[in-house]
Amino acid sequence: MSTANRWLTTLVVVLALAAGLGAALSWRTHGDRADAATRQGWYGAALTAADREVTAFVNMRYDRASESVDAVAKGATGDFRHHYVRSAARVIRVLQRHRSLMSGRVVWSGVSAISGDRATVIVATTGTVSNTRTHGSDEPRDFRFRVALVHEGGRWLTSDIEFVGDSP
Repeated sequence: MSTANRWLTTLVVVLALAAGLGAALSWRTHGDRADAATRQGWYGAALTAADREVTAFVNMRYDRASESVDAVAKGATGDFRHHYVRSAARVIRVLQRHRSLMSGRVVWSGVSAISGDRATVIVATTGTVSNTRTHGSDEPRDFRFRVALVHEGGRWLTSDIEFVGDSP
């Protein structure tokens, strides 16, 4: 075999190896991107569920007390849902007795942990409350919550909500 033929054969082998390596790296990168997109969707769904639940939690009206309580229960599960539903009648009575109106919105949220079918999200809200204690005047209320979520039946549900930090 001549030197030119050996050189050409070596070049063909090197190019074939390079093409194979390029294809393998491309396939791996595509898989990594697909995994990242899946994770991003998982995070987004957990954030959306936590934001929805906290929004329901900070928007309570005495004149629609049942609907307000039902909105929270709708996104809840497990012991949290059980205890919340069990105390619903008392919550409704307090809202109505004090003519409480609480309105708020989520201003920030972030996933602090996610693993398998569980997630923890921190949510910050701003809003107002008025009731008999405020003499019907709106008073500002900002809250931070830690929301524990579980993935059940294809959706994220709240298994616990707790206040984080000082409340006014």
